[in-house]
Amino acid sequence: MRSHYCGALTTGHIDETVTLCGWVDRRRDHGGVIFLDLRDREGIVQVVFDPDTEEHFKRADKVRSEYVLQVRGRVRARGEGTVNPDMATGEIELLGKELEILNSAETPPFQLDEHTAVGEDVRLRFRYMDLRRHEMQQRFIQRSHITSAVRRFLDAEGFLDIETPILTRATPEGARDYLVPSRTHPGQFFALPQSPQLFKQLLMVSGFDRYYQIARCFRDEDLRADRQPEFTQIDIETSFLNEKEIMEISERLIRELFRDVLEVDLPAFPQMSYAEAMERFGSDKPDLRIPLELVSVDDLMAQVEFKVFHGPAVDEQGRVAALKVTGGSSISRKEIDDYTKYISIYGARGLAWIKVNDLAAGVEGLQSPILKFMPEGIVARLMQRLQAADGDIIFFGADNKSIVNESLGALRVRLGEDLGLVSGDWAPLWIVDFPMFETDANGDWTPLHHPFTAPACSVEELRENPGAALSRAYDIVLNGTELGGGSIRIHQREMQETVFELLNIDETEAQQKFGFLLDALKYGAPPHGGLAFGLDRLVMLMTGSHSIRDVIAFPKTQTAHCVMTDAPGVVEAGQLRELGIRLRESAKEHAKKKLAEE
Repeated sequence: MRSHYCGALTTGHIDETVTLCGWVDRRRDHGGVIFLDLRDREGIVQVVFDPDTEEHFKRADKVRSEYVLQVRGRVRARGEGTVNPDMATGEIELLGKELEILNSAETPPFQLDEHTAVGEDVRLRFRYMDLRRHEMQQRFIQRSHITSAVRRFLDAEGFLDIETPILTRATPEGARDYLVPSRTHPGQFFALPQSPQLFKQLLMVSGFDRYYQIARCFRDEDLRADRQPEFTQIDIETSFLNEKEIMEISERLIRELFRDVLEVDLPAFPQMSYAEAMERFGSDKPDLRIPLELVSVDDLMAQVEFKVFHGPAVDEQGRVAALKVTGGSSISRKEIDDYTKYISIYGARGLAWIKVNDLAAGVEGLQSPILKFMPEGIVARLMQRLQAADGDIIFFGADNKSIVNESLGALRVRLGEDLGLVSGDWAPLWIVDFPMFETDANGDWTPLHHPFTAPACSVEELRENPGAALSRAYDIVLNGTELGGGSIRIHQREMQETVFELLNIDETEAQQKFGFLLDALKYGAPPHGGLAFGLDRLVMLMTGSHSIRDVIAFPKTQTAHCVMTDAPGVVEAGQLRELGIRLRESAKEHAKKKLAEE
């Protein structure tokens, strides 16, 4: 139906007769000449109809925004003074000779331009309209280029694209599973995969020593800007490579991807231990473009009687940390109150602060409601340790380690954005040397990654002191976003059984849930490991988007709801009976209400 894309026309096509198809972006009538801006996924071109083509001129007069047209005409250069430098096709236009209206359109629910101020709920409800916008189309064209580049790289490196099941069984991956009832096995359920983790390990046991998949994954968890119930990851697994070699391939993939798609050469990828990242930044995915750092002051605060500081300072599980903002004393009390409210999201019960007005004047030159609780000698040592100067402000966090790290780590990022402290375009790094385990609210061990991650110690050392064990895991971080994570996997049955024991998974449960994996490890499983990149997060960063919802064609809302299709929906009683499912009374009432609304 068409010979060219609208946005692909150039001065090289002048005097050619072409056929275009697309949507009317704008229509203008200038003194008997009708101008139509015709749009497709590649861009916009101006089409001119004059009265010489009477029949088609009359048709052009009838069209409105978002009508679907087929236009045939001659490409010509624009007249002097009419060139539009803001359009890729601004030097040419199409003199229309024939026009066919393929479909009419009602007035769109919102403007389809870069100035659209409509709420996200409206955009998601009419997502098919939102996706017509140039900005959105460019994001998805970029996404396609990214996935193609990833496939080219991995194919060239000898990786095989192998699909793994979508219907599987529930396994502990750190979030709730989406369950699928089985009609043919009454009372039993499949689970949608949180990742292809176990299957890709089994592929290594099978002898496919280099696997990849652009895999669809599902997690029934609370959502944030970078989370969705269904998402896509670039899944990689390989045998006979250690972590250094896997990290080298992964880093090279990201470098070549940025060079190929964005023409960007990324800087060096430094390595940082998990312990150092938490100590300096309060986060295991620090944004190194922000020059602010946390400084521990537990030893100093242990010497003050003020309970807010003294208690956490002497508690083995506590922490007192300071965050100095150079030149930040201009931050107002209202702004401090706003920051206090912000960090309360992370469990912080308050935000102490000191403004440095005149360091040479000692305590008299400082401003803070907490100074009366602190000896002058401690204050002086505090200023020295933080290398404070006139015009600075110092924020403090005092609580258990996790709350201090999360709250001050989040405050660090917020201050960096608010004060314009973010410098540079890209700051990648590797986080390594993660603890093997952490403790939950009951004091039981839980895996920091997943229970198939190999520890960096022997079985005996792991049993003797699991809290001190480090894992052979590694995360890749870019601009404060975790792009991906991976590890060397456990490939020996004794080690896997030991990890299960430490996680209070007894032999019966282990056999029931993971018997197929434990059996596979008996038959010559090779040393192996891998890494999974979050494709949605990667595309979000590379397109400069603020949410992964902007790079997923049909995303869900914060409540895991599709406002366009109104999913999830009510299922007929007959279907439930076939599946052997009976709803609770509260669920029945909710379903009745939903049906009434529909």
